[in-house]
Order: sequence, then structure tokens, then C-alpha cells
Amino acid sequence: MASIRELHKQLIRKEKSAVEIAQEAIERIQTVEPKVHSFLCMTAEHALEQARQVDAKIAAGEEIGLLAGIPMGIKDNMCTKGIRTTCASRILENFVPPYESTVTQKLKDAGAVMVGKTNLDEFAMGSSTENSAYQVTCNPWDLSRVPGGSSGGSAAAVAAGECVVSLGSDTGGSIRQPASLCGVVGLKPTYGLVSRYGLVAFASSLDQIGPLSTTVEDAAILLSEIAGHDPKDATSLKVEIPDYAKLLKPDLKRKGGLKIGVIQETFGQGLDPVVEQAVKAAIEQLQELGAEIHVVSCPRFRYGLPTYYIIAPSEASANLARYDGVRYGLRTAESDSLLSMYTKTRAAGFGAEVKRRIMLGTYALSAGYYDAYYLKAQKVRTLVKQDFETAFKKVDVLVCPTAPTTAFKAGEKTEDPLSMYLLDLMTIPVSLAGLPGISVPCGFDQRGLPIGMQLIGNVLREDQLLQVAYAYEQSTKWHLSKPPLE
Repeated sequence: MASIRELHKQLIRKEKSAVEIAQEAIERIQTVEPKVHSFLCMTAEHALEQARQVDAKIAAGEEIGLLAGIPMGIKDNMCTKGIRTTCASRILENFVPPYESTVTQKLKDAGAVMVGKTNLDEFAMGSSTENSAYQVTCNPWDLSRVPGGSSGGSAAAVAAGECVVSLGSDTGGSIRQPASLCGVVGLKPTYGLVSRYGLVAFASSLDQIGPLSTTVEDAAILLSEIAGHDPKDATSLKVEIPDYAKLLKPDLKRKGGLKIGVIQETFGQGLDPVVEQAVKAAIEQLQELGAEIHVVSCPRFRYGLPTYYIIAPSEASANLARYDGVRYGLRTAESDSLLSMYTKTRAAGFGAEVKRRIMLGTYALSAGYYDAYYLKAQKVRTLVKQDFETAFKKVDVLVCPTAPTTAFKAGEKTEDPLSMYLLDLMTIPVSLAGLPGISVPCGFDQRGLPIGMQLIGNVLREDQLLQVAYAYEQSTKWHLSKPPLE
């Protein structure tokens, strides 16, 4: 589909109506969805009604914003009032939220058109979108391969042209990693920049909502709309939100020189040589655009993965305790005791990966192990954050691969959870430090599968991060490539 700005021009020139744009998106979904399986819930009538409201405003001579009439997908862990929100879990199979999440309310107010709720790993726990209780999403570049996760449905929907942009959530890389595997742009904002109110919690100190798009400018436009302080979210930051898209320019030349740091610990063993070659070529391109390239060290970077898999499951264990068959969600047949009802409900409602993480987290938080595991992990998290702080004293932006490999075959890693966890090796430390990170397409492997480069910014420096990503994107043609999907 066309970009946000292109569609906006078509709308205000009355070359197309919002209803026509929505119908095009719906028809595209009907054509490719049987192959890709990006959406858990289609909202065609809802989308057309939203589109008609935009057309009515245009007909009345009212001014509309950039997102008015733009088709988008919403990850199915964000509450949408009156529309089923399942988190791809059986335990929430029939849950219809009585309220709207802050981000989706902002998009509704902006006139955006929601075409559906996208698939994900159950409760956002996974790296391949194979852990959904309902369906496995396919990578549009190769239908036998995974789109990444947990926001695989959102990434695949954008890559397949089923919507212009989508929203995902990122706990340890769940926006950036699928963006890399699907050849799209994926941005995780600074923790607290975007409200989490109405986002079904996985790990509350890590979860963050962000955009997926085909271009950096579209991501910038969407971020400007959803970011901002929200009194309903205690972790929401009180900061002024700029118009990120207006700050974009096609080169990196500036007084004093923009400094980009290459994280040396992210290259070498465990990294696919083709990925390494593509990312290093992208770094050379950044240098040609006017950036100064420096090699920097983040010595505790490699400890991010084990640290995350103590902290995140611990928080998940606490957050998922509410699904007990009493308050809401699934409830199994009557049992002879309260404990029996809890056990049967959770056994039937949760999938294998969710159960695994609940067990890991409960163990780490249990008496006798809290100090040895959880407390120590929080201390290491601080050290990881300090490494980034030291690096940002020398450079403005950091760079590394987004994922160590390109997309793998569906089913290839389902029996090996540790191998699956390694896919988030590059993205997790950024989440632990609460920093913004963006994945942009930077090449293809020999099988035609996309490769992503991850750019990392300092706290609240999305402006700088988007500028570097935009300059790189505009100097290359990777983002113009489309999947061979009929």
C-alpha cells in the first residue's frame, strides 16, 4: 500500500475516499490472509464505519490529520472496547474489553481505520508467533518460515500490504526482531514514552508499544500520535512530544559530526556471516552519509539474555496470577475445590510457553531463591544500563544487527526453547535499559530473506534515532522491495 503521506494527499485532493482506501485494504486481506494468517480478528464493518466518518469530515470541509483514513492493524494484546481481545490465548478467548487502551483511543481520535487485530505469541511470549493458541503466522517472504515474534502478525500484515502501519508491543525485542525478519521498520520507543494503559501486561517494567511500517517516516508519524503523558499509566513520562517526521532529513552531516558507535560484542560467534556482512555494509553507508564511526564496548551486553529470562518470567508470573477462573476469562467445569478450579482453568487456558515462563518466574521469586536469582538479575540489569550510559558519553547512536539470523523454518525451533530465546540476543539489552531502538531493512540473504540493522538511541532521543534511520533508508532501496506474494 502507499505511505501515510501519499494516502493523505489522495484524500485531501479527493482522488480517493477513505472508504475506497479501507475497501482496498480489506480486499487485500481477503486475498492474502489465507496464506499469511496475520489477523486473529477482522473488523471490516468497523473499519468502513470509521472510514465513512473521515469522508464526512472531508465533505464538510473539515481539516483532517495525517492518520485519518489510514488502515492499520492492532496487536491483539491491546484492549479495544467492544472488540474481542484474546492475547492469542484460550484463557481470554471470549474476552471483550469494556474500555479502550490509550493508544487505540488516540488513533480513533485521529481518524485512523482499524482493519483488524493481529496475531501474536500467546501473551506476547515468544519469538516466532508459533505460540499463538489459534494459528501460526507465516513470513510473507517465504510462507514456510516464521515472521518472528511476538508481534509477528503486525509485522507480516505490513510486509504483505494488508495495512499501511500496525502497532506491536516490545518486551525483549518483539517489535524489532519481527521487523527484521519481515523486512519492515520496527520501532521500540523509550520506556514510558507511550502509555501502556490497556496493554495486557507481560512484564510491566519492560513492555512498550511501538509502530511497524514500511518506511521510517510512517513510523515517525505514528509515534508522534501515540506518544505522550497519560495519567492512567504511572510509568508514563511527562515530556514534550515533537513532530518527529518534520525533523527527518536525508543526510547525517552536521556541525561537530554525528558519532555512531558499533557495539563490538554483537559481532562474531553466533552471528550469521551473511547478516554480519549486510550490517557492516550498512555501517559503511552511514559513514558515507556523514557519520563518524567508532567501535565501542558494552561488556555486559551478553548478560542481557540470562538477566531477561529471570526478570521477565518473574513479572509474568505475578501478572498472570489474575487469570484464575474467578475474575474474568476462561473457567473450566465446576471443581470440588477452589484449588482444583484454579489448576484446571490454568492448565486448559495457558499454552506450553506461558506455563514454562510462569514456572520459571515463580521459582525465581520463591523463598530462598529471590536473592540468588531475581535480586541478582536486577543488579546485572543496572550494569547493562551503565554500559550503555558509558557508550553514549562517546557516541550519539549505537548500531548492531537486529537478529543473529534471518527467518527460520516454522517448527524448526519449537522443541528447543533455549535456541528460540537466543533470537532476542541483540534486542533484549536495549529493553532492559529502557532505551529506544529501531530496526531498518539493510539487505537480503542468498534465499531472498530480509536482514535488519538495529539502531539504538539514548533515552528520549527518538528524534536522533529516526533521523539516522531515515538518512540510511533514503540512501538505499531495501525498503522498496516487496515480498513475492500473489
